[in-house]
Amino acid sequence: MLVLFIGDIVGKPGREAVRVVLPDLIKTLCIDVVMANAENIAHGTGATPPLIKKLEAEGVHLFSLGNHAWRHPEMIKGIDALPSVARPANFSTHAPGKGRAVYTLPDGRHCTLINLIGRVFMEPANCPFDAIERELDSRTGDSLFIFVDVHAEATSEKAALAWHLDGRCSAVLGTHTHVQTADERILPGGTAFISDVGMCGPYNSILGVKSELVLKKSITGLPVKWEIADGPVQFNAVLVETDDRTGRAISVKRIQQILQLDS
Repeated sequence: MLVLFIGDIVGKPGREAVRVVLPDLIKTLCIDVVMANAENIAHGTGATPPLIKKLEAEGVHLFSLGNHAWRHPEMIKGIDALPSVARPANFSTHAPGKGRAVYTLPDGRHCTLINLIGRVFMEPANCPFDAIERELDSRTGDSLFIFVDVHAEATSEKAALAWHLDGRCSAVLGTHTHVQTADERILPGGTAFISDVGMCGPYNSILGVKSELVLKKSITGLPVKWEIADGPVQFNAVLVETDDRTGRAISVKRIQQILQLDS
């Protein structure tokens, strides 16, 4: 099975990058399943059900979220009607939504996406190690293909979860920092890992935001309203190939494209 996981999609520029790049990738690489982190798809912060539906129409099958999951009230109200969306499994048990989402391929195979959020340099959350054990224990069906999005700040926390899950999941993929790392590898037990997949969004920016605004806040310490940058956009993703017999990873490859979209 070939699975494409797309890094944090930031606002309209990120969505446009997906719209332009994804169809050709699916066709040329014969991709079976497409996943994406969608926690920044709405104006750069948060997600909404209509935008999830729009990305589904572009070819994305499963979505994960993160610390901005509840930024828009319509997502709080609408997530239970979105079976393709997984929010962090270690959110409060009172939170709406589920910590995993499953896609069934036309040939009957199942592919599972589980979402976790980190606790280092992040807002308080329940233990991700406990949460992933509950998700794995409560899994139903015969899915061999389990992908985990660890939405976290610290690379050490992402790596710790990857080693903890080595041999039990197809891949553990980091998101949140919006910078594609060069440490992709397959761990000894057959789990693919990368500290951060990167982002889809403005290339000449800081995390997708106009650099001058981030600099102003950094220098003055005063509140600044973020605005999505313009100009060329980048498309960051990883392609994971798995063994159909075991679900373990065979290969993991970073993908990065820089393109100039029409205004």
